[in-house]
Amino acid sequence: MDRIVRYITSDGALMASAIDSSDTVYTAQKIHGLSPTAAAALGRLMTGAAVMGALLKQENASLTLRISGGGPLGTLTAIADSRGNVRGMADHPEADVPRRKDGKLDVGTAVGRSGRLGVIRSFGTGEPYMGQVELVSGEIAEDLTNYYAVSEQIPTAFALGVLVHTETGKVLLAGGLLVQALPGADDGAIEKLERNLSHLEPVTTMLAKGMTAEEMCHTALQGFEVERLDELPVRYGCTCGKEKYAAALITLGEEELRDLPLVNGRVETVCPYCKKRYYFTVDELNALIEEAKRRNEK
Repeated sequence: MDRIVRYITSDGALMASAIDSSDTVYTAQKIHGLSPTAAAALGRLMTGAAVMGALLKQENASLTLRISGGGPLGTLTAIADSRGNVRGMADHPEADVPRRKDGKLDVGTAVGRSGRLGVIRSFGTGEPYMGQVELVSGEIAEDLTNYYAVSEQIPTAFALGVLVHTETGKVLLAGGLLVQALPGADDGAIEKLERNLSHLEPVTTMLAKGMTAEEMCHTALQGFEVERLDELPVRYGCTCGKEKYAAALITLGEEELRDLPLVNGRVETVCPYCKKRYYFTVDELNALIEEAKRRNEK
């Protein structure tokens, strides 16, 4: 099972989170039929969202990352919560672009570089926190790093990677590493960390060597005395349900509900994140129409 582990230096100056998200990203590829480059792009975004979601303390908290870069993939969305559930989607999951000259997947071109990264944190009560920054590269990790620097003023290094088979295009490995300087970190600690990060191998290289999430954290924090904070299982998890779709249909209003097309005598709805289908019979549809009418009369 995929999981996130977190470590902190004993002096409380630095924190590192590492994740192996291979199964989660492979599941997303199967659900959405992601092209190799789409799998790399959405996989990175979902992995980043999972790591950031795990930092939320409230039980019902969730985090949404949305990138609109103007590339052929369209808008990419990833949603994670504090319990390790993450899901995602791309407007055009089948879209692909040629590899770069160095043979690597060209995520930046597929995502696009002329747009914004939006971050929404919802804590279950009150208004959600919303922030956004201009895209730096469309490569995801650099954009998330820039978000922390610009929007939250937290010195952060984010590394994300997805390895796909060159012939089959299937996801083989995926993971990420987040390192942050916490309040009170002195220049010496930051310089030492920067030296470590300058020698750090790509995430997928470390995973391919068999390194665990723990070992990735220890490598990033080499030379520091560290303590393990926690561990969180991660999975591709959707929160959709028929009741949620019923509530959404009601908001369409009486007239639009009457105009919905019937397929084999039922209204069909499809979750964009997990592709699960929910059906509403004519009787159920009429009940929704009555509820919409009642609300409109209030």
